[in-house]
Amino acid sequence: MTTFTKVVLYTGADGRAAFRDEQVPLDQGTPQSMLSALLPSGGFQLRRSPVGFRSQFHCSPHPQWVFILGGAMEIGLQDGSSRVFRPGQHFHSADLLPHGATFDPGVHGHWSAQSGDQPLVTLFVRG
Repeated sequence: MTTFTKVVLYTGADGRAAFRDEQVPLDQGTPQSMLSALLPSGGFQLRRSPVGFRSQFHCSPHPQWVFILGGAMEIGLQDGSSRVFRPGQHFHSADLLPHGATFDPGVHGHWSAQSGDQPLVTLFVRG
């Protein structure tokens, strides 16, 4: 079966952000146009971030797909690792503050930054 690799930024049992890959079956449509099942969404937003943009550590406010349309986006984790996403790439941001937790910038969340010499253009799709 053909699948689509969904990169997921999530909150682990220890409250820290991490990445994992999940496979979404492309089991609908035709051999020339393989589709996933219809996935729910709750609207979308476009964002443009200037060269030099970098956030503080934060958690995602709600689960959402992030698609890179232009420039490059770097996501940094508490363990010091980071990952860069370029145009045509994506991740599903589900790094939510654990239920009942108070945000601690030394434990929770991730940071995001524009990377390179082009402004960052992203599409956020709630889902």
